[in-house]
Amino acid sequence: MTDGKLLVLGLESSCDDTAAAVLRVSTESDTEILSSVVSGQTDLHKNFGGVVPEIAARAHAEMLDMCVEQSLEQASITLKDIDLIGVTSGPGLIGGVVSGVMSAKAIAMGAQKPLVGVNHLAGHALTPRMTDAIEYPYLMLLISGGHCQFLIVNGTNQFVRLGGTIDDAPGEAFDKTARLLGLPQPGGPSIDATARDGDPTKFTLPRPLLDREGCDMSFSGLKTAVLRVRDEIVREKGGLHQSDLVIIAGRPSMGKTSLATNIAFNAAQKIQDNGKKSSVAFFSLEMSSEQLSTRILSEQARIGSNDIRRGRISDEQFDQFLE
Repeated sequence: MTDGKLLVLGLESSCDDTAAAVLRVSTESDTEILSSVVSGQTDLHKNFGGVVPEIAARAHAEMLDMCVEQSLEQASITLKDIDLIGVTSGPGLIGGVVSGVMSAKAIAMGAQKPLVGVNHLAGHALTPRMTDAIEYPYLMLLISGGHCQFLIVNGTNQFVRLGGTIDDAPGEAFDKTARLLGLPQPGGPSIDATARDGDPTKFTLPRPLLDREGCDMSFSGLKTAVLRVRDEIVREKGGLHQSDLVIIAGRPSMGKTSLATNIAFNAAQKIQDNGKKSSVAFFSLEMSSEQLSTRILSEQARIGSNDIRRGRISDEQFDQFLE
């Protein structure tokens, strides 16, 4: 540690991105990203209609050391200069999480550095603090794999869960819908691109649970509804054409207001209708997937440094994590 600042190495491998970053952290609001390396796996999974856990885990095991080496090189430091290592310890695809944790343990033991396991959902939830300097408390729509949920974020490790998906994840719905329509993977970007020229009035697709109290969501019925629409068109025309895909994927123009913003606003309205006071902060996250991974990974590394500073991680806990 120099001048009260920690150099933190963060590792992330919970899904299909292998990432490493180096941060200089002094206070919760004073963080400098010195480097970030993200290795994606889109090409490895595109023929399978989604992320294959075993393929992802093997790719992480191959790429983690290279990502760490590159991140240190970009930051112009060596492993000896690092004060702390933070790693995603869950939730996520277990094979990928294990790959990251075991790599982090090996580095920590070899270099004799403190190691902190971080819940990667906390990294997601606190990212707006870094990108938009939002003050606590704020309402968060967190979309990460099967962990799609509404949270009130009161502090670094203070979260109140208001509700979440009761079945599928949004990403799973996108991937499976894209596969039904013969669109390439990953499904989200493919459907979004196809939908830009679509007709949002052509078909009526379900919007589940809007009439139910609370903030739970459901996405499984959307896939079934799209399947029925597709089969109806195939029966009428003998197959699907590009013009049909555009119509099925069509979405209404929402101007500068994203779907996520509308969902969050609806959730806030439900909270207020139930007599609970809440303040809602909306922020724009206009960045590439690599930039987003950088921000989330950076926030996870910063959480680890905060845990060390505030005494949440004892020497005994550190030794137990290394075992």
